[in-house]
Amino acid sequence: MKRQVFNLISLLSLLLVAGLAIAQTGNVHANVPFSFSVGRRTLPAGTYNIGPISSGSMVLLVQGRSGNSSMMAGSNAAESNKAADKTKLVFRRYRDQYFLAEIWVEGATRGRQLPKSSREKELAKELATDLTHQRVEVVASLY
Repeated sequence: MKRQVFNLISLLSLLLVAGLAIAQTGNVHANVPFSFSVGRRTLPAGTYNIGPISSGSMVLLVQGRSGNSSMMAGSNAAESNKAADKTKLVFRRYRDQYFLAEIWVEGATRGRQLPKSSREKELAKELATDLTHQRVEVVASLY
């Protein structure tokens, strides 16, 4: 009986921590000045709203303000020892191609991280001898 109670408390604690990580990400709004990829899709430069599809969801909705670019993408929790200095989107850049990598909210030590797509992995492997990726940050705001 004690073991079942312990397991239940552990599970509830884990769900609470996961919920806090997602809640700290929030819905962000950013003007991205270049086209970028999320998963298998490439989205045009423009203004985007990005946030969980519902409270507690690991799935993000990436939605262009123009209404013609929207998609859903899976994400993972990301954690940093240092709180984010600003609300931002982080991209990985390989030559002229950008991939959405992370989302951070100012003051939070937990954010969201998008996994590398197969296309990004192939590009990284192809360019491994030329250069590594560059980290590019775009300032965002909460909405």
